[in-house]
Amino acid sequence: MYKSFSMELAGRTLTVDIGRVAAQANGAAFMHYGDTVVLSTATASDKPREGIDFFPLSVEYEEKLYAVGKIPGGFIKREGKASENAILTSRVIDRPMRPLFPKDYRNDVTLNNLVLCVDQDCSPELTAMLGSAIATCISDIPFDGPTASTMVGMVDGEFVFNPTSAQREKSTLALTVASTREKVIMIEAGANELPEDKMIEAIFAAHEMNKKVIEFIDTIVAECGKPKHDYVKFDTPQELYDDMVNFITQEAMEEAVFTDVKQVREANIKEITERLTTRYEEMNPDWLPYLSEAVYKFQKKTVRKMILKDKKRPDGRGMTEIRKLAAEIDVLPRTHGSGMFTRGQTQVLTITTLGALAETQRLDGIDENETGKRYMHHYNFPSYSVGETKPSRGPGRREIGHGALAVRALVPVLPSEEEFPYAIRTVSEVLESNGSTSQGSICASTLSLMAAGVPIKAMVAGISVGLVTGDTDDDYIILTDIQGLEDFFGDMDFKVAGTHKGITAIQMDIKIHGLTREIIEKAIYRTKEARTYILDEVMAPVISQPRPEVGPYSPKIVQIKIDPTKIGDVVGQRGKTINAIIEQTGVKIDITDDGAVSVCGVDKESIQKAVEMVKMIVTDFEEGKTYTGKVISIKDFGAFIEFAPGKEGMVHISKIAKHRVEHIEDELTLGDVVTVVCLGQDKMGRISFSIKDVQ
Repeated sequence: MYKSFSMELAGRTLTVDIGRVAAQANGAAFMHYGDTVVLSTATASDKPREGIDFFPLSVEYEEKLYAVGKIPGGFIKREGKASENAILTSRVIDRPMRPLFPKDYRNDVTLNNLVLCVDQDCSPELTAMLGSAIATCISDIPFDGPTASTMVGMVDGEFVFNPTSAQREKSTLALTVASTREKVIMIEAGANELPEDKMIEAIFAAHEMNKKVIEFIDTIVAECGKPKHDYVKFDTPQELYDDMVNFITQEAMEEAVFTDVKQVREANIKEITERLTTRYEEMNPDWLPYLSEAVYKFQKKTVRKMILKDKKRPDGRGMTEIRKLAAEIDVLPRTHGSGMFTRGQTQVLTITTLGALAETQRLDGIDENETGKRYMHHYNFPSYSVGETKPSRGPGRREIGHGALAVRALVPVLPSEEEFPYAIRTVSEVLESNGSTSQGSICASTLSLMAAGVPIKAMVAGISVGLVTGDTDDDYIILTDIQGLEDFFGDMDFKVAGTHKGITAIQMDIKIHGLTREIIEKAIYRTKEARTYILDEVMAPVISQPRPEVGPYSPKIVQIKIDPTKIGDVVGQRGKTINAIIEQTGVKIDITDDGAVSVCGVDKESIQKAVEMVKMIVTDFEEGKTYTGKVISIKDFGAFIEFAPGKEGMVHISKIAKHRVEHIEDELTLGDVVTVVCLGQDKMGRISFSIKDVQ
């Protein structure tokens, strides 16, 4: 049965149609926010997937260019693989939803969001987040929702909720907060060095807004929700678990995981698993399919008990202690910039490459305000970094997400195009991983950018804190600088990057049903302490200020401004003039519509030569002024001189020498470089020049 529900949300109408479309999905919500339209569906398989020990959730966010009245480019003329924005949106939808499904649910679930129409003032990403929550809540799929999400911007020092396109352009904050009824479950933020107390205020302002949306969702579920279906529960047989604990012993498991060397711990667990396999092959073969899950469960309980009750971390550190840190620059001799950051067994090498503005990445998506990326960060996580072997198939969603997090962290401190007219690419290569490589890549990128001579406004560092919770809200421990095991068995990975002044990026992932305000505040202030230490004690001693200029192997860029009406003169017919300058000097030239000309090259003399050519082309000849040019043509009546590609003048035969010239070839040959003086206009209105009258 078709029903429609509406509420006012941040000054615009949110309408949810149930039963209107996609009736065969387990749950479907036809979402309208302003003129933005998204179809959100939730579907689940009838049976669990065999042979897996995880919940198989897939989240898709599909951008269709018809939603903004565009036809896709290229020859195929249809949408291809998901854009980076679509992948990042899928991740931000996934993160608050995943913890609310049953942990032992093994049925395949797909949350699909099809963007059908876009109103730039009403975010399709936010609409999809709300739609996924509503579609799942009204479905028969087990889910402990609802959740709601709110975006927060800051314009002129004031918070704005679900900002419009114009507000997003001016905003110094891009915060997304997802909540359950009582707690915050997901935070994603980019900010312009926002102080910690202001960020906390924004998070909980969004949380209050989410509570109102959840009340709205409750009314939809009350009228349209289906009963949740039963499912096959996958849990370790209690008899197996008890026998395993008695056989291995709690003390032996603690000894196995209590080490600061990842490889040693993995070898210990492998040895325990092999002993158990041998035991159950004879004792009870039916238990073998559950063995991996049972060992995981035993490890998890052991690690959590050690941290929460015994106040001991697996590697012996204190709760606020950071692993051993190291920073280096100039690791690679001929790249434009390089920096390496090591934290325990996590090591990241970042390489900076500078290029002309023409190398800015062009984007063709549904966000009409974002057409290009001048700063690109790519993050690579090879299998050898964790001691595994598998072929490289290109970046996955995780790698794309970590790269985007670094971009968000560093963009606020990058110089403007006017200050530094370069396209900038940083690539973070993870060389070793044992937790929080994304934050290591932010530190390494800062070192690399400064080493490359990029005049960033402040150093940025990142750190991650974790969490282990007990049975009550006030029974918890926050861990500074979590390693892989603490992330794997803990409840939270709270990543915060920033400068001394404030926060530039946040990404919070949790595995429980939300965080209290007290935990969030403590986590944020804990990251500030750790970040300050990294900036002052580890990074600053290596390089405290960006180098005053780019390195010898970097391209040099000189930017000048010309009259926009002269752009056609510089470009020439079909690009003939500008291509001639490029061919003669070996530089790259970019011209923007406002007349900004950027000349890029490695050799300073070639750059200056190209700049002079451009200036010559756009400058009108002045009577009495001298110019230097090359003889390009000789006629009976005179010689033609080229001052710059497309900029020529003629010296009449009578103006070549003080004596009478019978044949021009007696005085000049093609290719001669000569100095002339401008005589002004002749009787026919042409500009004429003289060699003999040069003083």
